[in-house]
Amino acid sequence: MSIRIHINGRPHPPEEAAVPVFDRGFLFGDSVYETVGTNRGRLVFLDDHLDRLARSAERLFLQLPPRDEIERAVRETLAAAENPESHVRITVTRGSGIVDLDPAAASQPRLVVIVQPLGAPSPEVYEQGAEVEIVSVTRNSPRAIDPAVKSGNYLNNVLAMGEARRRRPSVHEAILCAASGSVAEGATSNVFAVVAGQLRTPALEVGILDGVTRGKILALARTNGISCQEVPFMSPDEFRRADEAFLTSSVRSVLPVCRVDGLALGDGKPGTMTRRLMVLYRHLVEAQA
Repeated sequence: MSIRIHINGRPHPPEEAAVPVFDRGFLFGDSVYETVGTNRGRLVFLDDHLDRLARSAERLFLQLPPRDEIERAVRETLAAAENPESHVRITVTRGSGIVDLDPAAASQPRLVVIVQPLGAPSPEVYEQGAEVEIVSVTRNSPRAIDPAVKSGNYLNNVLAMGEARRRRPSVHEAILCAASGSVAEGATSNVFAVVAGQLRTPALEVGILDGVTRGKILALARTNGISCQEVPFMSPDEFRRADEAFLTSSVRSVLPVCRVDGLALGDGKPGTMTRRLMVLYRHLVEAQA
């Protein structure tokens, strides 16, 4: 297994890949990105991720390279890495310029594609469930750095994960709340809970990323007769008392949660609805051409 990085027009091994210190992605987190996983070597929902990359870039007034150029870079780097399954990170920075906050200081965007082994949780974690910690770090306000934009400015999430791991080194994910007090999302995932037989997840207006996997799960629930609701407020206590919970992300897919803040969630095992959605999502991914 290997890591390959596409920069300056072709894939390189990590030791040969570099960006200038004046790149605004390095200096200011002035960039957008997407993470895409593979299944049986095939990219999972790449079009959805590229659509969201474009929406993020538009909100930051950042010009992307042509879409076919991005796709070609992804596929070339994936082929060069030759991993059984891969984790693909597509990053576009605003480019290099003088050290100045003005976005006009840079005019040429820089595309970087990193392909590395998938690194999904072990089968045991899917079978037994993951641990999460609700942290004091709050999610960015939509009036500051809009959580709907998947940007390289990630310090909020870094601090959240750091707090969770200081409290409990075995934790898999940090759960952030919005300024309203509502559960918002994980540091690298969206959050779902099952309460009284209904699937619930924070609504977009809470201030969360519109996750690709999140959207697929909601669609699967609605087409398979599962009652679901995007809720404007989910208190931490409601989440802790849920019958079931799980996380969704491109690399984790559907990851059951078994413990919250060190205490068992429900009966401490992945629940019936969670397992059903895990199967439905796996079938959806495998049905891709």
